[in-house]
Amino acid sequence: MNCILKTTVIAAAAMSVAGVAQARDQIRIVGSSTVYPFASYVTEEFGALTNYPTPVIESTGSGGGIRLFCNGVGDGTPDITNASRRMKVSEFERCEKNGVTDITEAKIGSDGIVLGQSTENDAADFTLEHIFLAVAAQVPVDGELVDNPYTNWSEIDSSLPDREISIYGPPTTSGTRDAFEELVMEAASEEFDLYGDEGYTEIRSDGVYIDAGENDNLIVQRLSEDTEAFGIFGYSFLAENQRTIQGASIGGVEPEVEAISSGDYPVARSLWFYIKNQHADEVPPLYEYANMFMEEQMIGDDGYLVDLGLIPLPETEREQARQRVANQAELALEDLK
Repeated sequence: MNCILKTTVIAAAAMSVAGVAQARDQIRIVGSSTVYPFASYVTEEFGALTNYPTPVIESTGSGGGIRLFCNGVGDGTPDITNASRRMKVSEFERCEKNGVTDITEAKIGSDGIVLGQSTENDAADFTLEHIFLAVAAQVPVDGELVDNPYTNWSEIDSSLPDREISIYGPPTTSGTRDAFEELVMEAASEEFDLYGDEGYTEIRSDGVYIDAGENDNLIVQRLSEDTEAFGIFGYSFLAENQRTIQGASIGGVEPEVEAISSGDYPVARSLWFYIKNQHADEVPPLYEYANMFMEEQMIGDDGYLVDLGLIPLPETEREQARQRVANQAELALEDLK
């Protein structure tokens, strides 16, 4: 994937494209619910500070956004998709198959996945294995894999809360769900011999894990109402709701900015957006928006998006990401001359 992205996804010049029906000046954005608050802030700033209309943005989930983005080129397809995980090789190949062959990848920062609960409860500390045993469809019991029998956290470990296991989480189209499966489920299953080398990510479907949809704000709202439950969501939603929601520590590490940025917090991930360069000729504000998003005052250590919960990249990595987007914009301008 790294080679593909380096040589092809971060492509040379924005191409003129047959199939984009007519020029328009309103950018269309889809994708991750986790990136949505950050992108929404940038879209509002863009609408206020430029002569272009505020971009249209829709929270579809990372997988759903990438699918829409890769449906093709032209009117009716989005210009940008946000993602709380990196685009998969299979998704990139689908893009290519549908004619989306020139894409710029922009990494904007980091995020932690939180197991949150109401502040009415005592603080909780889990291991990855605890969480896995709570949500996996099948778990080891007496040397065999059986349908998950656990209904109470204390049945997994007596040190855990004596509460019914109830977890509101994202659907399969969500990048948060993808990251949870990789960083929690796969990682934890490797500690158990019965799952083999590939890892195990199947989540139970008996009502303990509740698909709460793409909107992480709804998960936070439900935790305020269902105070016995836990929820899975991005750190930014914890940062915005600390009066009512607290994050459980994992392996003794709290979900805090420094721990996520350093990698000490075990469930951390990167956040991205992808630009369809083939729309640049017909959507003039495309790179102006992208460059605004990548500015230091947005994604830097003291940027506006940090106040919303974005974990900034290290300075060198930030500058490299910014330069990739700026270089693509310069190439597009040269192509238009």
